[in-house]
Amino acid sequence: MRVSVIGGGVAGAASAIALRRATGAEVTIHEAYEDPAGQVGSYLSLAVNGLRGLDSLGCLAEVQAAGFPVALQRVWSSSGKLLGEVPRGRLASDDLHSTTLLRGRLVEVLRAEAASAGARIETGRRVEPADLDADLVVAADGIWSATRSALDPAAPQVQYAGLYCVSGVSEGVHLTPGTYHFVFGRRGAFLCVPAADGTVWWSAQVPAPEPPDPAEITRARLAELYGKEELPLSLIRAATRVDRPMPMHRLADVPVWHDGRTVLIGDAAHPVGAGQGASMAIEDAVALARCVASVPDVDRALAEYTRLRRPRVDRMTRSAATNRAAKTPGTVRRRVNDLLMPIAFRHVYARSTSWLYR
Repeated sequence: MRVSVIGGGVAGAASAIALRRATGAEVTIHEAYEDPAGQVGSYLSLAVNGLRGLDSLGCLAEVQAAGFPVALQRVWSSSGKLLGEVPRGRLASDDLHSTTLLRGRLVEVLRAEAASAGARIETGRRVEPADLDADLVVAADGIWSATRSALDPAAPQVQYAGLYCVSGVSEGVHLTPGTYHFVFGRRGAFLCVPAADGTVWWSAQVPAPEPPDPAEITRARLAELYGKEELPLSLIRAATRVDRPMPMHRLADVPVWHDGRTVLIGDAAHPVGAGQGASMAIEDAVALARCVASVPDVDRALAEYTRLRRPRVDRMTRSAATNRAAKTPGTVRRRVNDLLMPIAFRHVYARSTSWLYR
């Protein structure tokens, strides 16, 4: 079998590994850009469901070595009250801990593993499914996927989600290693984690009706937005680098995931966010390879893949929408959150997330 993968990011590289090892297919990755890292400094977390996918691909240890483990997550109110402490990206009973790393490092590790598995990687050239002489085309071309519209001209369009994100790195602020912090600020959510080198990686997620002008989002503007939250403000003031603002986007349900030869995976089919984008892409890769290996006809294999994946992805998409809404609370909702979240974290959190981490 000849397989062409459009896109050499997380979803594309993982699917190349999975398909090579599950089917022995001839796999070629076509990546339009030379540099895998994308925005410099951007980081992500892999929850245990994504890590177990990597384990099945045989590259868990390499990815873990490229990042650092994060066992816990602490959630804070805008006033500095601790609302809850929960396991980060796992159940309390799970010994496997979430891993945080730079997105570019994850892509580098996965591309190296794909090459080791026998996949060819071609960079610096944009391709379309019609250009490819392959039995199976895996479209892992991200949220702005051109393949999605080619499969279905009526496919939904990407929309601005009403939030933008600014990432940064700070020095000289001590936080407990292995702990992720989430602050429900008055003017936006703020996330931070101490990295293995002693710096702190952070991101501010700010609600705004329109995407911002990058020139207007300065360090002084961030300090103004988070001026009443002690931890965010201290990190903004201690920042050694502040990246340009990145608008966050959403995509309505995509009705068509495949035709007889081409299939969408990862953000091309379902950008979920909520810290699960990379993990869901890895799950997609594993599930797709298993379906192709077990169902002899490609068209039927893609139908089976869609049948298996869509219910879980739909549930994750709904959860992500709730997550976005929680980052933009008004005064009344923020006060209600301060009262109810400690109870929810103690009595509801484990049960409400078990479907994801199991």
